[in-house]
Amino acid sequence: MLPEHLVARGLYTPLVGASGAISGVMGAYTVFYPRMRGRTLVIFYYVVVMRIPAHLYVLAWFAYQLLIGLISLGLPLSVAPWAHVGGFAAGAAAALAIRRWTAS
Repeated sequence: MLPEHLVARGLYTPLVGASGAISGVMGAYTVFYPRMRGRTLVIFYYVVVMRIPAHLYVLAWFAYQLLIGLISLGLPLSVAPWAHVGGFAAGAAAALAIRRWTAS
């Protein structure tokens, strides 16, 4: 939750939860399994089940967290988007380091 405290200075809202850690798992998953696909129920004018690359889900979620974080700078929130962004980045960085370490 360090990124949240660095960005939201002066806000004293307590942060409790594991969402930053879950975000780290998502970052690591994106590095280790970039080609995995997940089934998705798509509802537009018709209903269909599609297989969509998992990294698209994760990158869309990451972009949403980044957008919410930028829009809400300086505002108290009940969600910590910068903790999510930081957790994701830390998980991806750790996965890259692990992959490099195990490859050598």
